[in-house]
Amino acid sequence: MDLNLHSPARRLIELRIEHADLDALIDRAGLDQSLDELALRRLKKRRLALRDLIDALQRQLEPREPA
Repeated sequence: MDLNLHSPARRLIELRIEHADLDALIDRAGLDQSLDELALRRLKKRRLALRDLIDALQRQLEPREPA
């Protein structure tokens, strides 16, 4: 077990969990009309930012192989 709490692999897992949580929250918000549009746009923007962080971290951990 990796005991380093600040390792890039652990950070990647945490970001994926947060992204999945936001996905679920946004899905529920789409069904519930009580959430205003601004709040929903902020959630979606945060989800996109997380996706970018996840992609960048994945590229750092798994560099592309040369062609």
